[in-house]
Amino acid sequence: MEGFMTPPKHVNFNAKKLFGKMGEIQDGSIAYLENGGGGPTKNHVHMHDHLFIVVQGEAKVFLDKEEKIIRENESFLVKGTIPHSVWNNSQSTTIMIGLSLHNKDNGEDSLDE
Repeated sequence: MEGFMTPPKHVNFNAKKLFGKMGEIQDGSIAYLENGGGGPTKNHVHMHDHLFIVVQGEAKVFLDKEEKIIRENESFLVKGTIPHSVWNNSQSTTIMIGLSLHNKDNGEDSLDE
């Protein structure tokens, strides 16, 4: 498993660091994106950032001027002020952890939910 390692004094334990310190966590969710699923249907913006972690399958993040593929066991930070949406990019269910992170540069109020 690429990028995984066994920490000292662990047995049959493989770990991969997905992210370092990046802000204050507001909340966290688990999402099951079925084939063709995702959203929102139109890109949106808000003051908090999203950290998406794909644990199964593959996700595609549509950003203002680009697309980013997040593969299984990868993460990607989306700045909330950049128009975005996230969609399943595989034929089977994609399972994703989403953390909302307070961005001190942006403040806390929502622009558009």
